[in-house]
Amino acid sequence: MFKRNEETQAAPAATRGESRGHGSSTASIIGPTVVFKGELSADEDLIIEGRIDGTIAHQQKNLTVGKQGRVKANIRARTITIEGTVDGDVHGDELVRLTKSANVTGNLFSPRIQMDDGANFNGKIEMGTHQAGFAAAKDSAAKDSAAKDSAAKDSAAKGPVSKESVAKGSQSMRDTGT
Repeated sequence: MFKRNEETQAAPAATRGESRGHGSSTASIIGPTVVFKGELSADEDLIIEGRIDGTIAHQQKNLTVGKQGRVKANIRARTITIEGTVDGDVHGDELVRLTKSANVTGNLFSPRIQMDDGANFNGKIEMGTHQAGFAAAKDSAAKDSAAKDSAAKDSAAKGPVSKESVAKGSQSMRDTGT
């Protein structure tokens, strides 16, 4: 998708991801002057120093939003390190790390979360088995919806509730001690 020029390949390791905990020297870098809109995916580690609007699907690879990075997107990657600004949900299959310079507005989903002192975060955190968490949330929403539908059907089938039936129900609960 993106071709690296000779300058990027010859860059020192500190700018290519080795000092950021990836241990990989083959990370692609989206520079600070790049603005990208749409769906971004890559099959290698990625460092974002530019601006991304859309979605980032980066399964099985490491993603770093650098200090200059500005992301307005939902992110999915194996491990995610945020040093810059993210507005969107962050789904880490193994780890989500917010450094002290991170500014995140959105929800974090990952089995492991690391938040450095000083990181700014506004959202909710859901930990545990990543896929199980999504399945459980989906099942819970489906059950809530089914229960509401069932209650609405029961209520409609019984017709309007009278004051007498409410009083009888209340009396019956007092008689049984509930």
